[in-house]
Amino acid sequence: MTTPGSIVEYLDSGRFLCALVLQDSGSRLRLFNQNGRELNLPAARVVTVSKKKHPVEISRESRIEMLQGMAEKRTQLTEQIPLSDIWELASEEDQSAFPPDFLAELYFGGDLTDDQSAAFLRAVFSDRFFFKYKNSKVTVHTPDQVEQLKHQVQKEKEKQEILNTGAHNLQLLASGEAIDSQQWPDRNRILSWLENFVLSGNDAQEADMVRQLLKKAELNRPHDGFHLLVKAGVWQPDENIHLLRTDQPTEFSKELMKEVLAISEPTAEQLLTDPKRKDFRHLDIFTIDGAATRDFDDALHVEVLDDGNILVGIHISDVSHFISDKDKLFAEAMERSTSLYFPEGQIPMVPRELSQGVFSLIKGKVRPAISFLVTLSPEAEIVRSKIVASVIEVKRRLIYSEVDQTITQDKDLQILNGLRKKLRLQRVERGALLLTFPDVNIFVNNQGEATVHLTPQDSPSRNLISEFMILANGVAADYLTAQEAPGLFRSQPPPRKRLISGVNNSLQDIACQRRFLSRGELTVHPKPHSGLGLNSYTTVTSPIRRFLDMVIQMQISNMIHGKGILFSADACKNFAGTIQQKLGRANTVRQQRHRYWILRYLESQVDKMLSALVVSHGPKRVNLLLLDCLFDIDLPPNPAFPVEPGDTVKVHLIRASALDNTLRVEW
Repeated sequence: MTTPGSIVEYLDSGRFLCALVLQDSGSRLRLFNQNGRELNLPAARVVTVSKKKHPVEISRESRIEMLQGMAEKRTQLTEQIPLSDIWELASEEDQSAFPPDFLAELYFGGDLTDDQSAAFLRAVFSDRFFFKYKNSKVTVHTPDQVEQLKHQVQKEKEKQEILNTGAHNLQLLASGEAIDSQQWPDRNRILSWLENFVLSGNDAQEADMVRQLLKKAELNRPHDGFHLLVKAGVWQPDENIHLLRTDQPTEFSKELMKEVLAISEPTAEQLLTDPKRKDFRHLDIFTIDGAATRDFDDALHVEVLDDGNILVGIHISDVSHFISDKDKLFAEAMERSTSLYFPEGQIPMVPRELSQGVFSLIKGKVRPAISFLVTLSPEAEIVRSKIVASVIEVKRRLIYSEVDQTITQDKDLQILNGLRKKLRLQRVERGALLLTFPDVNIFVNNQGEATVHLTPQDSPSRNLISEFMILANGVAADYLTAQEAPGLFRSQPPPRKRLISGVNNSLQDIACQRRFLSRGELTVHPKPHSGLGLNSYTTVTSPIRRFLDMVIQMQISNMIHGKGILFSADACKNFAGTIQQKLGRANTVRQQRHRYWILRYLESQVDKMLSALVVSHGPKRVNLLLLDCLFDIDLPPNPAFPVEPGDTVKVHLIRASALDNTLRVEW
């Protein structure tokens, strides 16, 4: 019970203070504390009350001297109290909660002084292991609780050590100093935490620890974590973090590579032991691709027949000869579903040893193929078609630019070019939309500088390849349909709004039309493809790069070998679901990476005036296309600068940041 003259102790910011009671009004006490301050304190905050009463009517200096003396004495006594010994004695008792004075007497003996009682409670409050004070009782912890608390304290100590050394070393890394694992044993662990944090944010397992490390190291800017990982050599300056944030596979397992190494390059004699496989090695077969291409899926040949019709051979690498649907390679291709191409490199669907080796239609190499032999009239009408397994040897490797220069002199190319024009026109007459947008090619030099070049998609060579691949894919779809076999058919409803027709359309018209396209579908049974002007369509011409094409090739190969249907409708339905999911993931990464590199390129164009095409104009926004990189932007209308769709204007690039994924442009 407190009365004027009692000495009480209370906690202030975790520190014990002695105070003299001047007045007790029941729920509140008027005190004079050891620091010479008078205050009103709720009675509930008092921890200890002295038995002895002390004079109140003394000078201010005397009060301070008395209280500070008590505080010092109690501090000294507290330091002497062996709590572990008292705990061992108390643990032998039958109960677990005791009055504080009972436990204090185990050390000090009977007739406790006020200072001894207060010192014991101070010790209990500062203790983290043995006792806990609550509701005027001291609870004795069990041995298990003591061990657990000691373990927690040790972990906290280790955490502080990690924070201190980690923050210091992160600062050194940020300043450009190289720190290895010998100098910093926790280096790999902390950098792994940091990597996960940059990728996953608050969802990272050690997010709280990384935030504390960065705060202690004073590295709290938005991309400090990214730059630290670059300086540590964990990431490249243009690390593909969009890819790292997905579960898109980037490496092939050792087990799968064993399967790859078991695949050898077949001889013509070995291939021709298959009675269904035709020998086409004598044909003048050629590939047309980009100069950097190494994975050749397709090749062509052409013959003028005696009846005036023209036989076009579209020869596709026969991946089904090497892979079965039971192989790990098949499962891996399904998981990836597509090859991914980035300015800095590619992630192939199948290992390069295959995609650029035995699967690739390399000039001078004997290869198994699935050949689409399509007989066309001089007007490019299909007279008949046949799909056969074959053995081929590419005689010529042509590149797009070379074909564009020689297409009017080379007899084979001249014939094919004439046919492709007619095939294309036929599709347009059936409602096909020719949305030929230039290819945006991004090149990155050794210094990480990005440049952009636009490659026309409607060049004769590219149109030629595109048209004959569409022809082969259409023939494949028609074959499956005629055989009533399930497959993976691509279809597309008519556009929600049709803006263009014919062959020659402006870039602005094409850009507008793309916004009104209906979403494509992937089905087990055929449906019309409005965008291509075909009644049924699949893809089979890129089995090295697309899982869908691999599946269709396997289905057709099994059938032309007389083995019947390989994949049931249910299996194809399952493939369709998987392909849509995996392609969605891959396309998101591809689009994000494309945007990143365009922004990296635009970083070098800041403060410049850029040419832009006005695509559309609405009351709240004007949509434009930056012409040097075909990048889509929106601006609010500017009354002082009226524009119309189709206009070419200049816009001012204010800011671009690939890491921030931001772009700011003004009129």
